[in-house]
Amino acid sequence: MIDPREIYDLLLDKSASNTPIQEVIIGLTWTLCEAEGMGLCMSPGIPTRTLPWSGTLVNKPASELTSWVRSWESYQATVGMAVINAIINSDSPLPKTAQPLSPTGPANLSVFEHFLPQIRGKRVAIIGRYPELSRYEKEMNLVVIERQPTGSDLPDPACEYILPESEWVFLTSTSIANKTFPRLAELSKNATLVLMGPTLPWLEEFAEMGVNYLAGVRITNPQALRQTVAEGGGTRIFDTGVQYCVQQISG
Repeated sequence: MIDPREIYDLLLDKSASNTPIQEVIIGLTWTLCEAEGMGLCMSPGIPTRTLPWSGTLVNKPASELTSWVRSWESYQATVGMAVINAIINSDSPLPKTAQPLSPTGPANLSVFEHFLPQIRGKRVAIIGRYPELSRYEKEMNLVVIERQPTGSDLPDPACEYILPESEWVFLTSTSIANKTFPRLAELSKNATLVLMGPTLPWLEEFAEMGVNYLAGVRITNPQALRQTVAEGGGTRIFDTGVQYCVQQISG
């Protein structure tokens, strides 16, 4: 059984750094931090008019903000996760050795296109409704579990029933920031588990938590990424500043 605190202990250990924060941008879809490198985390879906610590983060040591990933306040946790990724992903060798994906379809769906030959006809669960995902729904026995379900999507509680019966599970890395990762990974222990998204910290230790593949991003154009995030971009970051890459970390 996964200790729910284990992942957060690991992240804080791997991101220990006193590097000063250079910039934090909280965009409509993505939050970006620049410290040793650039790190991303999906922004909270619940809007707010103001944040009590705005204007105070730049020049703080990274270690002062990474601990925010433990917070139950969604904006703090998001900033903490982005700072962690700015530290971890700048040093990790995995983004450099992972297989870059060059899809024929929408770039934000390149992970699903990459795995399609392996998951065609399989029982597949995807945590989160990805834009334009419907183009692949007829290719597999697919269930989408979504915090704010629409159409045929199932709500969060369906995870308890669907994931243990799935052959493949695609789990958004945003689950780390919102604290659902430990339980979702535990429920997916009988499936091939792909941890994915721009929020991904590139760590091989996820293999010890049942993850088989990491599908994160490599930053290809920092300036364009920053501008796209600041201007409210969502999936457009895949066309301007990042590229999906896949790395198998366990059998």
